[in-house]
Amino acid sequence: MANSYTKADLVDAVAAATDLKKVQAEAALGAALGSIQEALTSGKKVTLVGFGTFSVQHRASRTGRNPQTKAPIEIPASNTVKFKPGKALRDAVN
Repeated sequence: MANSYTKADLVDAVAAATDLKKVQAEAALGAALGSIQEALTSGKKVTLVGFGTFSVQHRASRTGRNPQTKAPIEIPASNTVKFKPGKALRDAVN
């Protein structure tokens, strides 16, 4: 048994839960994920009440070390996605 849940698995679950055809469920899921990505790209925070909040977090540039040579390297600044689970999700997992 696999330890991961893929997009295809999620499409199947949405199709079964909503009586949609798989093609329709895939389109709906794609639209939802695309909307979340678009909002994050434009700097907005996405809150799904009871599930969690997605936000963009900026990481400043910093100096790191190459683990093989121990030589210092410069790690450039970047943005990353942060997810904070909502209370209902935390409670469901625990």
